[in-house]
Order: sequence, then structure tokens, then C-alpha cells
Amino acid sequence: MTAGGQGSGGPAAAQLDLPGMPKRLFQATPSKLACFSDCPRRYRFTYVERPQPPKGPPWAHNTVGSAVHAAMRSWWELPVEKRTPVAARQLLYGVWSRTGFRDEEQADRWRARAAGWLSDYVAGLDPLDEPAGTERTVGATTDRLALSGRVDRIDQRGDELVVVDYKTGRVPSTEDEARGSPALAIYVLGVRRTLRRACSRVELHHLPSGTVAAFEHTEKSLANHVRRAEDTAADIETAAAALADGQDVDVAFPPVTGPQCSWCDFRPSCPAGQAAVPPRETWSFLADESTPGE
Repeated sequence: MTAGGQGSGGPAAAQLDLPGMPKRLFQATPSKLACFSDCPRRYRFTYVERPQPPKGPPWAHNTVGSAVHAAMRSWWELPVEKRTPVAARQLLYGVWSRTGFRDEEQADRWRARAAGWLSDYVAGLDPLDEPAGTERTVGATTDRLALSGRVDRIDQRGDELVVVDYKTGRVPSTEDEARGSPALAIYVLGVRRTLRRACSRVELHHLPSGTVAAFEHTEKSLANHVRRAEDTAADIETAAAALADGQDVDVAFPPVTGPQCSWCDFRPSCPAGQAAVPPRETWSFLADESTPGE
């Protein structure tokens, strides 16, 4: 997702609502809303504070995910006759990075593993089945929000479009995840508005296991997601206004500590997160690569 700056979530967001003028819509992405819901301090570090506080080193599991996503995007950009499993592997090799891994041996082992996922996955795709979009930015508005997000893939299934999201985590995705994902719901609304086509189905394609978790949204389920998103945006605006009025920054945007502090990018800048959980190695969230003794 594209991250907004202070103007789309910081103290400035509480200003410039002139009498008689419509209230400005809150510029929201799924990652922005999730960031505040998870930890207001992390939201502050990401979207409000400039210069941004120092981050920790990159994570290996993010390297894997980024490479797989980039390879899949490029695979669909190839001419139809070149969309093969071998091409998918080569595309992955071309974008692979050793960032976050313990050493070259581990990085090479995971490159081979990820290439295997891609080969198996694209072998089950029809190269002629052209998506309606790949890495497509879509957007929609509600009474209070200007929503936007980037969809991994938009499939055309008959008269309807389907949101497809690639996953590379340790655990296969579930129907509950597909149903409960705020991001996928926002993508559905964005696809409807941007492409002017019917869209209700969302799918999580977990490449390591070759499984698909799906959910068919209803108007009620989408409305529930919109309500929660608007509530979160209202909380962000309240915090920004309090900060602008002089409230202590750690009161306006307090830390929420827990297991998530282990992988927070801003752990080096957050004493509360450091005290909550011990540090983890940058490769420890890869499957079968946990730190010894865990």
C-alpha cells in the first residue's frame, strides 16, 4: 500500500474545515487503518512524525513475499507464449534479494523454495486467462473516507470480477481470514467503483500450500467493514486533533504492546516494545527457521 504523509493523517488533518464547506474525506488505505488499530504509536512513527524514527533491519519473510509478488506481476506482463513455470522461476531469480537472511546458504535455500512455489502455482494457471488487472490501484469513497489500495490481481470470472491476494506466510489462509480482512473488503469496493463491474468474491492464494481461501461478500458484510474503517479513521482524527491542541504525544498516540512488538519495524525507537518482548532474528519468522531454543 502507498503510505500517506502527515497531511493525510497527522495534525494537519484536523485543520482547514471551513464553515459551509464539505468535511474533507479522510485519505485511507488498508495498511494505514490497520497500523493505527494495531498500535497508535506505530501509526505516529509511520505517518505523523517527521523525520521518521529509525527502523530496525529488514525481515527475511518480507523479502520472500516481495520477490514472489514482483515475479507474479512480471509473469502476467509477459507475452502469452512465454508464460511458463520456467519463466516464473527466472523472474524470481531476477528480483531476489539476500536482505534479512542469516547467510548466503539460507538465502539460496529460500530462493529455491520460493521458485518451487511459483512453478507449481503458475502451472495451474491458464496463460490465456488474462486478468482484468495486476497490481492495480483502485479507490472508492464513503461519507467519511477516500479509500484506496493496490490489488495483487483482479480476475474476470464470467460477468463478475474477483479480488485475488497472494500469500506466502507460514500458515495456509482460511475462510475466516478472507471474510474478516478489511483490506480485501476495501479492494472489493475499489474494484466496483474504479472498474464499474460487479465484484463480491475475494480469494487468498497461499502459494506455499497451493490452497485458496475464499469468501463472497454481501452488502451487509461490506457495510460492516466500512463502519469499522470509519470508526478507526475517526479515532485517528481525534488523536491528531488532541496532539495539535498540545496533548502529550504518548497520550494522543499511545503504544499497544504485545507479541507484535517482535516484528515491528520501529522496535529500535520504542522502549515500550523493547520491554514487552525479547528481540528476534530477522529470519526467525520463516517457516522452519525459528531461533534455536524456541
